[in-house]
Amino acid sequence: MSLSNVHGSGMRCDALPITHPDAARLVEEVQQEYVVRYGGRDDTPLDPTEFVAPQGMFFVGYLDGVPVATGAWRRHVVPRGVEAGPAAEIKRMYVVAGQRGRGLARQMLGHLEATAAAAGAAAMILETGLNQPEAIALYESSGYLPIPGFGFYADAPLSRCFAKSLRGWPA
Repeated sequence: MSLSNVHGSGMRCDALPITHPDAARLVEEVQQEYVVRYGGRDDTPLDPTEFVAPQGMFFVGYLDGVPVATGAWRRHVVPRGVEAGPAAEIKRMYVVAGQRGRGLARQMLGHLEATAAAAGAAAMILETGLNQPEAIALYESSGYLPIPGFGFYADAPLSRCFAKSLRGWPA
């Protein structure tokens, strides 16, 4: 699936395997960002097949043919604090440093929500961290509400989890 000119930005989002060279390079960049912000890589177990439809999707955003952003979702059990199901979990949201501040993350987020909803998800869920205040601000300004911790970092003191209904009622 490709969506040309996502929300007028000129960014094209291509559904690719997480192992595609462009995807792998950007995933490694986000891992290095975690090292800077948290002192280590994200150790969440990820199976590449989790991002293959219908279980999930992985996207690379391109501007003028250059990979500048990633975002993915995978099906997830509905965590505590989320009433609507099924749920899709956002993973590997990232925009390269030189392209930040242009709204590309918000555009990728909208693309993830639209593709997950089209695949039957009723709620989006995610985990981020306190050392990513711009991510928290993006999610909160996009209608995401705090929920109890879930997943690999459920009890981590710096972890924060959020959810958003994709069907017009509280998540």
